[in-house]
Amino acid sequence: MPGSKPVSTSRLARGSKLGAVVAVQAVRKRRTKLSMIGRSAEVRARLADDSVVRLAEQLVLVLGEMKGLAMKLGQLMSLLDLELVPPRHRETFQRRLAVLFDHAPSVEFAAMRQVIEEDLGKPLEELFAEFDPEPIAAASIGQVYRARLFDGTEVAVKVQYPGIDLAVRADLRNLGMLRVMMQQVALPGFTVGVLDELRANFEKELDYQVEACTQQHVATIYADHPFITVPQAFPEHSSRRVLVTEYSPGIDFEAMRALPEAERDRIGEIVYRFYVGSLFELAEFCGDPHPGNLLLRPDGRVVFLDFGLYKRMEREHIAFEAVCLRATAEDRFDELYRLMVERGVIDESSQVTPEECYNYVLSAAEWSLVDEELPLTPELASAAFLHAVDPRIAEFDGMRGQNLPPEHLFSRRVDFWTCATLGQLRATANWHRIAREWLYGEEPTTDLGRLHQDWRLGHQLDNAARTSRI
Repeated sequence: MPGSKPVSTSRLARGSKLGAVVAVQAVRKRRTKLSMIGRSAEVRARLADDSVVRLAEQLVLVLGEMKGLAMKLGQLMSLLDLELVPPRHRETFQRRLAVLFDHAPSVEFAAMRQVIEEDLGKPLEELFAEFDPEPIAAASIGQVYRARLFDGTEVAVKVQYPGIDLAVRADLRNLGMLRVMMQQVALPGFTVGVLDELRANFEKELDYQVEACTQQHVATIYADHPFITVPQAFPEHSSRRVLVTEYSPGIDFEAMRALPEAERDRIGEIVYRFYVGSLFELAEFCGDPHPGNLLLRPDGRVVFLDFGLYKRMEREHIAFEAVCLRATAEDRFDELYRLMVERGVIDESSQVTPEECYNYVLSAAEWSLVDEELPLTPELASAAFLHAVDPRIAEFDGMRGQNLPPEHLFSRRVDFWTCATLGQLRATANWHRIAREWLYGEEPTTDLGRLHQDWRLGHQLDNAARTSRI
C-alpha cells in the first residue's frame, strides 16, 4: 500500500505482554454490557429520526431497481435488526426490504438446462445420471438443483440465471450512484469502501469454475475436521456458469435458531472459528459470512457453503491486525494510535486523537475483546455495526476520514458479519478466550478448541498469526 510503513517488530514485542490483561479485563467486565447496551439505545434514538428512516427506505428502493446485485445486497441488509427501526416505520421498511428478495428471476427449467448444456457442451443426459428439475435452493445469482453423477455421487448443481452476468456487470457500472447516499444512511457495513470493494470483487464471483477450484481447496483442508465440513467440489464437471459440488444435506439456519441454547452456543463457536479464526490460523478466509451459507449435519458438523468470495492475506497484514487487537484489548491507547500512524491508516497531521482511535476500534470489536461470557443478540450486533458506520456520530468524524488499507477491508467486514450472524443465532461464548488462541497463542479453553488444536497439530498447520507474530 502506498504510504504504508512496515510494522516495527521489536517495539511491538515490547508493547505486547502476554497474559498481562487481568486487571484491565476486570474493569472491562463491569462496563462492557452497559456500554454495548448504551450504544443500542443511541442507535435506536438515531433511527427514530424520520429523515434517517426515509434515507434508509430510499436506499432499499434504489437497490430494488437492480437486477443482478439486489439479492446479494439484500442478504447483507437482512442481518440488520429491524427491531431497531421505530414501530411506526417498521412495516413499511420491511415491505421495502422484501423487494430485494423477490428479484430472483422466474426461469423455466428449459432455460436453465440450456445454460448447463451450452457451458458443458453436452446434453444433460450425458452429463448426469439423474437430474431433478425442481430447484432445492436459490443462490444470489442462480438456482441450485440436486443430481447424481454416473459414478453414483450425489451432487448439488448451482446454475446461473440466463443473462445474470450481464445484469450484474450493469449493476456494477451503476453502483457509483450509491456512494453519496452511503455517506448519509446508517446501515451496517454499507460504507463507501465496502461498495467500492464489492465492485472490484463481485465480478470474480460470476466465474463458477474459479469458485469450484477454491471450494475444492478449502474442502481438502477441512476433509477430516471434527466439526467443520466443506462439500467437495468437482472442477472437472463445472464451468463458468455451472458449479457442481458434493450434495451435503443438513438443517438450515432457521431450524438452528430453534435449537436449545447449548446447541446454538456450540454452533456459534464453530462459525466464529471458521470465519474469523481461519484468517489468523491459515492466512486465508471466506469473505461472505451469512446464515444462508450454513447447514447443520446430523452428526453435529457445520457445513459451510459459498466460496465465490475467498480472500488470502499476507502474514504481515495479519500480524498488524493481531497486534492492533491486542493493543485495544489491553487498553493501550497510545500504542494503538502509533501503530495506525506507522501503517498509514491515520494521517499524523489529522486531528484524530489516540482516544478516538481506540474508541472507534473498540466500538466495533469489543464483543470479542472482553473476557467474559457474552450473549450476542441481533440488537447488540446491529448496534455495534451502526455505531461504527453511522457518519453522524461526531466522536468518530476523524477516524472515518482516515485511510483503511484495502487489504484489511474484507477481514474487518468478515468480523462484522460474523458477529451479525452470531447475533441472529443468539449464541453465547467467551469470544475473547477463543480469540486468544490466535491473538496470543494461548491454549484452548473449550472442548471444541482442544479438538481443533489436535486436528491442526495432526496436520502440521501453523497458526499464521503465531508464525508472523512479534
